[in-house]
Amino acid sequence: MTQSHAEFEARLRRIGAERYHDKHPFHDLLHGGKCTPDQVRAWVINRYYYQHSIPMKDAAFMSRVENSELRRIWRSRIEDHDGTAENEGGIRRWLRLAEAVGLDPDYVASTRGVLPATKFAVDAYVRYVRDKTLLQAVAASLTELFAPQIHKDRIAGLLKNYDFADDSSLSYFRNRLKEAPKDVAFGLQWVLDHADTQEKQDAAANALIFKTDVLWAQLDALYSAYVDPARIPPGAWVPGDGMALAQAS
Repeated sequence: MTQSHAEFEARLRRIGAERYHDKHPFHDLLHGGKCTPDQVRAWVINRYYYQHSIPMKDAAFMSRVENSELRRIWRSRIEDHDGTAENEGGIRRWLRLAEAVGLDPDYVASTRGVLPATKFAVDAYVRYVRDKTLLQAVAASLTELFAPQIHKDRIAGLLKNYDFADDSSLSYFRNRLKEAPKDVAFGLQWVLDHADTQEKQDAAANALIFKTDVLWAQLDALYSAYVDPARIPPGAWVPGDGMALAQAS
């Protein structure tokens, strides 16, 4: 039976409560100040691959949208990450975080050293948005419903526990606290309005589950490679590589 808007929104929010990656043990280590400098660097390198793929995901989505109003609204997501004349953008802010933790931003931007599982997960997300229905693509973005709290926890935890953390290095997260609410408000309402049958509601819910799996898989790979059992796969970043000159000397 088709759920009401309120019932379906509650269903979507339960998915986040049960499956969002804020519950992954790597985040407990990171926010609690228990990560080594190299574990933080590994996280920055691998998370960059996700950040730099988001505008490509959104461009793939827009290429399939015939409604000009939807394209206009969605376009701001690309600008938030790629930047504009007035806004340096999230990708540049993430590279500033990379510099702060001692990495060469050019190395990070090259995506060399990214874990294979990170690439597989993120690339699968881009393909999902490119190939699935528009409803599924928008629903997959709704992990942003759950992001504000993790950004707040991350800012507080990093500022408390790491010397590199300051307003400049954490500007990505502070800006997402301002940018994400407009995106998620629109996306949530669009999904509620367009998931007007049980079949469509099930597809949207499964799309959100898929996206939580994408985020969780990235952290599983990171934890396995750099925490326990600390088995770095061939081709992935090895501590000491890709460091800024001041750090490497």
